[in-house]
Amino acid sequence: MSARAAPRPRWRNWSGTQGCTPTAVARPTSQAELVETVAAAARRGQPVRAVGSGHSFTDCACTDGVMIDMTGLGRVLDADPVSGLVTLEGGATLRSLGARLATYGLGLANQGDIDAQTITGATATATHGTGARFPNLSAQLASLRLVTAAGEVVDVDDGDDLLAARVSLGALGVISEVTVQAVPLYTLHRRDERRPLAETLDRLDESADDNDHFEFFLFPYTETALTRTTARSVAEPTPTAAWKRRLHTGVENGGLGLICRVGRLLPAAAPRLNRLITAMMTPATVCDHAYKVYATERKVKFTEMEYALPRRHAREAIERVVAVIRRRRWPILFPIEVRFAAADDALLSTAHHRDTCYIAVHQYRGMEFEEFFRTVEQIMDEYAGRPHWGKYHFQTAETLRERYPAFDRFTAVRDRLDPQRVFANDYTRRVLGP
Repeated sequence: MSARAAPRPRWRNWSGTQGCTPTAVARPTSQAELVETVAAAARRGQPVRAVGSGHSFTDCACTDGVMIDMTGLGRVLDADPVSGLVTLEGGATLRSLGARLATYGLGLANQGDIDAQTITGATATATHGTGARFPNLSAQLASLRLVTAAGEVVDVDDGDDLLAARVSLGALGVISEVTVQAVPLYTLHRRDERRPLAETLDRLDESADDNDHFEFFLFPYTETALTRTTARSVAEPTPTAAWKRRLHTGVENGGLGLICRVGRLLPAAAPRLNRLITAMMTPATVCDHAYKVYATERKVKFTEMEYALPRRHAREAIERVVAVIRRRRWPILFPIEVRFAAADDALLSTAHHRDTCYIAVHQYRGMEFEEFFRTVEQIMDEYAGRPHWGKYHFQTAETLRERYPAFDRFTAVRDRLDPQRVFANDYTRRVLGP
């Protein structure tokens, strides 16, 4: 009797919307192991993709070749409290990084509202927070170390190589280390409250410009915005008791999850459920060290698409998205989210050379979303919208090239660093070209 082949490993992303069956999953714990894994796969002619926390909604990490799990490479290697430069391995998660940086009196200049990602996964997809004066996370990378298909370790610290590698979709090689420009540890004072939607839209630019960080959420069948306004300071934090935080998170996630399950069973009730969720939101304040305030715990699974638009089009685009949802009577149970970011210079940054408004739409897991997302995407196309690289979209290299003035500069770097396309997969071929 012949021996049966061992089953190939199965990988799925955070939301369960993407999956693949790699030939093998490697889990290096040192740079030497990482180099050998990449070089050996390239010699065998196998494609390679690195994966962090799997928090992308796209198939960005998927491969039928060798998948490199970066979770064993999460150490902080060096930190200088004077210069603020911190060198860490590419598998370090944002969640673990906050507390470790704080021991040096340092913090990230800005951060998104989810901290499960690895530093390299977040930067590779141009993940961002909010704040009209603050660029996305990748702009905080001062330099990085890249493992190429040839098994070479390349230090990247300037020129187009750095501008390409900051937001690379993993298409240039595996980033083994990054050096981040951190800032002195600071406190955030956050205020969450309800405001009339019309007033929020009327004061959109004022709110974005006059606050360190501003964002808002709106359920499309209501006339209320749930605003989040945050100020930075060096004052001592006054943290909320841990039990109160856990209770608030449990109630928030539990209530939203229950309402979404009802809406999935009774989609016609979506407008009433939107109003119920909004009515349940109460004003809240938080004052703590920044890394404890930026991120929120999300236990309810969903699917998301997000677009980056020139900021001047923000209000018009928001109103058009709300109008089409109401007109089509789609059962949307999650809010539309609106955030802001400063322009930056990474070649494939969604905020490349333009001040940006981000508009995100979501749908609860198990509910149809493609018609909704495609219709919203058509609206975003009219404003030269750039999709978040880690979230659902239907663009291709042909449609994206004209939206990125430096697209061909990125391709030139890719051609030089990975001419054989060892780090390619279906996603990169679709959005970056062959």
